[in-house]
Amino acid sequence: MKNTVSTLLNVIWLVFGGIWLALGYLLAGIVCCLLIVTIPFGIASFRIALYALWPFGRTIVDRHDKVGALSTIGNVIWILVAGIWIAIGHALTAIPMFLSIVGIPLGIANLKMIPVSLAPLGKVIVPVSSGYPKRF
Repeated sequence: MKNTVSTLLNVIWLVFGGIWLALGYLLAGIVCCLLIVTIPFGIASFRIALYALWPFGRTIVDRHDKVGALSTIGNVIWILVAGIWIAIGHALTAIPMFLSIVGIPLGIANLKMIPVSLAPLGKVIVPVSSGYPKRF
């Protein structure tokens, strides 16, 4: 039953904006991969694009084993250059989603993407049922 609800919400999400959100992250990833220095941001954008395409039934967790000083510095740069604007965009697009009963889960999913849009490096997207240690 849980998988059926997740699939139904993912299809609704896809139709009402998920595809455009994923395409935006995909385009950002392509642009980031043009320069060698920004390739980690491009890879993170591709990862977020896949999550934005099909968010229900998955969650974002910290990767404690591979997070270091470079990830922290990269996240600070990301927040200053793009992260804050993407987070504001997620918050603003969540508001109209909350106006209907069907849109409430979509608004929650949109708000759930804010932490990873602010600091994408050092995060991993896992299925909710995986039992991964620390969830957001």
